[in-house]
Amino acid sequence: MINSKALQKLMSYTRRAIEEYDMIQEGDKIAVGVSGGKDSLALLCALHGLSRFYPKRFEIVPVNLRMGFPNETDEVSRSLCAELGLELKSVDSDIYSVVFEIRKEKSPCSLCANMRRGALHSAAKDLGCNKLALGHHFDDAVETILMNLFIEGRFDCFRPVTYLSRSDISVIRPLLYAPEKEVSHFVRACGITPVPKNCPADGYTRREDAKTKLAEMERNDKGVKQRIFNAWETSPVNICRKHKEE
Repeated sequence: MINSKALQKLMSYTRRAIEEYDMIQEGDKIAVGVSGGKDSLALLCALHGLSRFYPKRFEIVPVNLRMGFPNETDEVSRSLCAELGLELKSVDSDIYSVVFEIRKEKSPCSLCANMRRGALHSAAKDLGCNKLALGHHFDDAVETILMNLFIEGRFDCFRPVTYLSRSDISVIRPLLYAPEKEVSHFVRACGITPVPKNCPADGYTRREDAKTKLAEMERNDKGVKQRIFNAWETSPVNICRKHKEE
């Protein structure tokens, strides 16, 4: 059962990001990527809650992309959707087979992410949606900033709002301001048990390295993650990008 107090707090983070980056317009039909992990389940609940009273009316469509992993299940996502009065749309793909069995990628994350994005964009378009919402939260953003800085030598992050001209949809990230600890608190408070990660590469990625480094930095210098995020958000590149999107 959804914990109303926890939901209100999560929605406050979500609404702040939506309004700061003008993510939602009147009449939007938004596909919500629901993997069964804590982030996507929390995002689904937050957008569902906002859709009941937000001044700009919008519709959400939960979408589960089946990656083809062994023992893959959408039961948790389907159960939550039923509780919210929503119908989960599941889409099959051969991503696991291509990445791990055919290509046998030693560093599979990039190819997997590209294929996953493409499949979700196509699914959103096929369902008549003009937007796709993804569950990247505050900690994901800071990790991405750190990875881009250390690996590519640039101070940047994923865009909170991205218009994709090829598919004619916009990707939005409404959990941008929500810390991972608040997302975790929400699913615990609601008694939601996310689907465990079953990717063969889980725990051996550059993102996991960035997460570990950031945790150590935060322990030694409390507030460093927030300062990194603030520096990115107020950087000339991001401010210029926001004005262009508006």
